[in-house]
Amino acid sequence: MRKFYISELENLMQLHFSRLSEKEKRQYAAIEAQKLSFGGKTYISKLLGISRNSIEKGIREIKTPSLYEEIPSDKQRRPGGGRKKFLL
Repeated sequence: MRKFYISELENLMQLHFSRLSEKEKRQYAAIEAQKLSFGGKTYISKLLGISRNSIEKGIREIKTPSLYEEIPSDKQRRPGGGRKKFLL
């Protein structure tokens, strides 16, 4: 795997990433991946332990204002998202 950043900076990125909410993690990973050239999404995915699909979703959220605004500021997901409750 190609390294884009020095180890010290990678450690700081991982620490910062661990303190973010789910939505912020997606968007932070998306921004970092977009900064890098070919292989950036894979590198960030492995570095931060987030799926490439989540990075793609974060990129779509950032680039499309309507998607970005669908998620309320105090929530992690769009209304109706997440695991459904199991009722007996």
